Amino acid sequence: MRPHRSVSLVVPMRNEERSLPHLLRVAVEALERHADEWEIVLVDDASSDGTPAFAEEAAGADPRVRVVRHAVNRGLGGALKSGFSAAAKEWVLYSDCDLPWDLEETGRVFRAAELTGADVVSGYRHDRTGEGTLRTIYSFLYNGLVHLAFGFPIRDVNFSCKLVRRSLLSGLPLESEGSFIDAELLVRLRNRGAVIQQVGLDYFPRTRGVSTLSSPRTILRILRDLARLVPELRGERRRLAP
Repeated sequence: MRPHRSVSLVVPMRNEERSLPHLLRVAVEALERHADEWEIVLVDDASSDGTPAFAEEAAGADPRVRVVRHAVNRGLGGALKSGFSAAAKEWVLYSDCDLPWDLEETGRVFRAAELTGADVVSGYRHDRTGEGTLRTIYSFLYNGLVHLAFGFPIRDVNFSCKLVRRSLLSGLPLESEGSFIDAELLVRLRNRGAVIQQVGLDYFPRTRGVSTLSSPRTILRILRDLARLVPELRGERRRLAP
């Protein structure tokens, strides 16, 4: 008999009216199979399309779906921080709205934590070529920078599959409002002694909506946050080291 599973699925969104209905169908089916208690926390980051209306409709139809709304756009980091704060279950699972990984793998992600006693499970892509040559190069270079800056061998820092014990998120001083949030989250958890397990997953490139992860503005914001937070995160590791 498997352990009891209680999970909040946090989904950051901005202008995802084309992706959200499909996400909800897939997520509800997967969570019903692989969790005993669950909720879906939809974080609308000031969408200008029909995303908020559809999210509110879904929440009205099922109390296990909740909506957090931002009046102004804050970015991925801001959306995730709001979602983490709103999450109420024992574990927090994070995925993007466009389903870059199969949520049916939720059972395997949980199993990795249960078998190893890990506090965090971080997914990585088996094959990244589907995202295009330029974005693959950006990702390779960015992962290398994170490894170099923090001595942290996470294979796919920004992939949106992370399962974290909610108790570890309480009081975690996350600062990034942009896409550096993934690296900051993992580094701060590692600094506090969290056991991190990695799991390889099939990757599905976006087929609905538009990704901004490789836009020049997003890349510059990531690099600014990296430069700004490297001294703090390195110092934190020294302070918290046993």
